[in-house]
Parts: sequence; structure tokens; C-alpha cells
Amino acid sequence: MVRPDIAVEARLVEHPDQLSEIEIAVPGRLTTAFLALRLCLGGDFRYREVPFDEILDAVKRGEAQAGLLIHEGQLTYAQQGLQKVVDLGEWWLLETGLPLPLGVNAARRDLGDGALRELSSVLEASIRAGLEHRREALAYAGQFGRGLDAELTDRFVGMYVNDLTCDYGDEGRAAVAELLRRGEAIDAFPEPVRLEFVG
Repeated sequence: MVRPDIAVEARLVEHPDQLSEIEIAVPGRLTTAFLALRLCLGGDFRYREVPFDEILDAVKRGEAQAGLLIHEGQLTYAQQGLQKVVDLGEWWLLETGLPLPLGVNAARRDLGDGALRELSSVLEASIRAGLEHRREALAYAGQFGRGLDAELTDRFVGMYVNDLTCDYGDEGRAAVAELLRRGEAIDAFPEPVRLEFVG
């Protein structure tokens, strides 16, 4: 669970309604970002899959009229002369009153309750250790920031590692369930998703 902050960037596109008329570079059909974009646009649209770290350049070169940005592209698009058309996290929050869930750890049920609870406990302890030693964690994460300075690295990590990462709580669980419900309503999944939380 992260704070809502996915953006679609575009050149020559000023309003979200125009997005359904153009081809959008997307980071993959199996991403939550793609599902959120489908829900936001309310129907089919033209898209082309592009590695997430190449989308900004594809839009800048005119190879795509718009790009669905994830990861650090959400923070650096303006520096590269692009504009935000819609922030899907904000859209989702206004639409549902819930944060946009972007990424979960999934495990096979057949591992058994004991192993699943132990896995959940180890993951939570690891995340909490990072939060409690933020400076050291940010120094490590900065190595992978693809050009982010220390301030943007801190902001980026805060988007993806926060209290909701450790414990979804009722709000987070409701957000995941609502996202899956809406995804099923538009046939985004080959079969219904059976959701169970561990921990």
C-alpha cells in the first residue's frame, strides 16, 4: 500500500478525456497502475507496453503521446518538460475515499498458516527496521534511484514504505478489496480473485 501518487504524463494532452483518443505507453498490463488507468478511463484505450524506466523518454521523443508513470518518473516528469494530465492516486481517492493499493506480497496458501504467519512477521520486521533506521535505509536505496537526489529519494521511499506497508488496517484492506471488486467488474482478471490477508 502506498500513498496515492501515480500520474499520467502527456504532451499535447490537456484533459483526461483526451487520453482515450491516443496511444498511451504503459509499464505493463499486469500492473496496478494499468488497472487504475483502465478504471479511470472507463473503457478500452490504445496502449503500448514500454519498460517503466523508458516511458518518459518515449514521450519526450514523441514515440508516445502519453505515458503512465510509476516509480521515480512520478517525481521527475516536470523536470523533463512534461505535464501531468491525471494523478490516478488522487482520482482513486476521490472516487472511493480510499488509498490506492500498489503492490502486495503474495504467497501460496498451500504453504500453510504457520509458514504464512512467519513470512508476514519477517517482512513486517524488515520494513519496520528500515523505517526505524531511515537515514541508513535511504543511503542504501539511493544507489538505485536512477538520478534522484537525496530529497527526492526520501520522498520516493516515503511513497512506497510507510505505516500502511506494515499493516494495511481496515482502510487498506477495504482499498484492496474495492480495487479487486472493480477489476472483476471490468473483466480485468481471468478468474475471480480469492483474497485472504495474513497477519
